[in-house]
Amino acid sequence: MSTTTWTTRPEIPGDTAAIREISLAAFPTDHEADLVDALRADPDAWLDGLSLVSLAPDGTLAGHALLTRCHIDDRPALALAPCAVLPAHQRQGAGAAAIRAALDAARTMGESLVVVLGHPGYYPRFGFVPASRFGIRAPFDVPDEALMALPLDASRPVEGGVIRYAEAFGV
Repeated sequence: MSTTTWTTRPEIPGDTAAIREISLAAFPTDHEADLVDALRADPDAWLDGLSLVSLAPDGTLAGHALLTRCHIDDRPALALAPCAVLPAHQRQGAGAAAIRAALDAARTMGESLVVVLGHPGYYPRFGFVPASRFGIRAPFDVPDEALMALPLDASRPVEGGVIRYAEAFGV
C-alpha cells in the first residue's frame, strides 16, 4: 500500500464526466457508470453531499464512493454503491478514503444506517458486519457474508426488514 495521503471532497457539478470515466475504467462494462448517472438523476435517491471523490496528488479525480437513499421496509437508510478507483490508483487507499469520507458525511447529516453488497474481505475494515445480524435482507438471493450493514448512530436501534433499493438499481 502506498503512503499517499488522499484528499477527499464532495462531488461538484464539474466532476460528472471524470466520475463516469473512473467507473468506466474500473469496471468491465458501463453498467456502474450508467447506474451513477441514473442515481444522480433520481431526486428520491440522490442526496447532495454523499457522492465523494478522492483526489490524486496532482488534483485529478482518482476514486469515487456513492451513498444513495434506500429503505429497510419503509425506514430510510443508505446504500453504498458503486465505489470505483482508476486502475492506476487502485490498492493505494483512494477508494477507502472516498468511502470513509462518504460515511463521515452521512454521520454528519444524521443518517443512521448504511448497507452494502460487496466483498466480505474489504468492507469490514469500515465497520460493516453481516446485515443478517440485524435481520436485514436483500430483495434477491445473496450470500449472507456479502450483504453488510453499518449502523452510523449507536444510540438508534437497527430494525430488520427487506432493503428497497432506488429504482435505478433495477431490483
